[in-house]
Amino acid sequence: MKQGRKGQAGMSMFTLLFVVGVLACGAVLGAQVFPTTVEYQAILKAAQRASNGNTVAEVRQIFDKAAQVDDIKSIDAKDLEVSKDGDKVVVKFAYNKEFHMFGPAFLVVKYAGQSK
Repeated sequence: MKQGRKGQAGMSMFTLLFVVGVLACGAVLGAQVFPTTVEYQAILKAAQRASNGNTVAEVRQIFDKAAQVDDIKSIDAKDLEVSKDGDKVVVKFAYNKEFHMFGPAFLVVKYAGQSK
């Protein structure tokens, strides 16, 4: 018995270009967002260190020192919300980062965190 010919499988050139274009756009956005994610982790560590302070002024001073070492530019010590939960000092923060995509389109990433 004869077997019929199978059709070719794969992507057309247009589909390949479209997929590569989408991946390239994703890579460009990822390259912009990645440094802010690293900075967020540094802010989280600095807030955790700052929660060892006993007064609001001491907490902010500890955060400022950590921010200088870790090169934190997104927030300042004055942006921190310092409160007490029982006998523990809790340091909270929140901020937004905005990335221009194209034309009037922007990507807004909202970061928020607190010490443990």
